[in-house]
Amino acid sequence: MLATHSEMAPFKAMILAAGRGERMRPLTDALPKPLLRAGGKSLIEHHLENLAHAGFVEIVINHAHLGQMIETALGDGERYGVDIRYSREAAALETAGGIAQALTILQAGPRNADGEQPFLTVNADIYCEIDFSILLPVLRHMQTNPDEDLAHLVLVDNPAQHASGDFGLDSGRITPSGKDNLTFSGIGVYQPRLFKDVVPGTVAKLAPLLRQAIAAGKISGQYYRGRWVDVGTPERLHLLDVQLREG
Repeated sequence: MLATHSEMAPFKAMILAAGRGERMRPLTDALPKPLLRAGGKSLIEHHLENLAHAGFVEIVINHAHLGQMIETALGDGERYGVDIRYSREAAALETAGGIAQALTILQAGPRNADGEQPFLTVNADIYCEIDFSILLPVLRHMQTNPDEDLAHLVLVDNPAQHASGDFGLDSGRITPSGKDNLTFSGIGVYQPRLFKDVVPGTVAKLAPLLRQAIAAGKISGQYYRGRWVDVGTPERLHLLDVQLREG
């Protein structure tokens, strides 16, 4: 079992792993994208180890395309020092749809006075060396102040393939897109009620929900300066693999 922080996080984390990985074909024709390897480990294993190190032990993973292969590869998570539960989708429901489908699992256990518990999510198809424990204060604040923010986003520098970015960041608040945009990393903290209008089992994108909450001034954020890679093509996967193997 991996060594973890002395305090186990009382919050759940979700790894979003249901995407088809069209840009990764033909690699993803026979293997789900989260199981593609870089640096001797699958992309999703890097996340599991980082989450465990930060004290997150209750992990939810959604899957669709070749999802049983993910379950076979990871099992119940014991060897990573975590407890994995799976949210199975017959067909990928997009990010918001996948989260809404998994809410019953994410909300099992202790909740705040409003009957909800914020949770962390991370996209399976990125590589990031963030210490997830830096988001624990955000989770605690959102737990004790449920009427404030609906979400907290981690933003990164714009990669070459997404030079226009996604959102602005001003004094810890996410703002609508502008000239100083940063890119959403795929790492976020959410209140369950952000997804209250998404019917479980339906396809729903995350971006419209975020834009609506940003307009209402309900999303905080932070800038991460460390290594982050959107592993979206075979070429970027190969480059990441070389970099990790070379240390």
